[in-house]
Amino acid sequence: MTTPTLPFETAAAADANVVDTAFPAVDDVLPHRGTMRLLDEIVACSDTAVSVLASIDPQAWYANPDGSMPAWIGIELMAQAIAAHVGLIAMRAGGQARPGVLLGASRYEAQAPSFAPGARLRIEAIELLKSEQGHGAYECTISTDARCVAQAVVKVFQPTDFQAFIEGSFTS
Repeated sequence: MTTPTLPFETAAAADANVVDTAFPAVDDVLPHRGTMRLLDEIVACSDTAVSVLASIDPQAWYANPDGSMPAWIGIELMAQAIAAHVGLIAMRAGGQARPGVLLGASRYEAQAPSFAPGARLRIEAIELLKSEQGHGAYECTISTDARCVAQAVVKVFQPTDFQAFIEGSFTS
């Protein structure tokens, strides 16, 4: 298996709208709280891409006996990176992000079954699709030490009326 490239570097450099100033705290952007917030910091954002950092806590709820993070949690790291992107774009426009949902991930590939205890991960998400109806798709990568350790295309949905969407999902 070949090691995938990190397309964010090229995409961010090509995007003239890269914001390289200080970003708000992750708690001010994401709705996730307590142990469910897995991201530590936002480090780059453009109109179509975001880069965030996360640290593997060997004492966290998700930790394997050896203190590592199971690689399947990478999908949630990617989803939170996307939520940060959506939140930052909404904040830039003077509003706040509407709630959204993770629809799924395709072609999730992890290079190992877990991420090492104490590792510092860089999660990058590049928007591939954004519809007026609220559907989106992002190409996501997770890297450590400049080496890609996981990748996927993640699909999300941000309904106009979240409450109606949730209630409708229980009645269908």
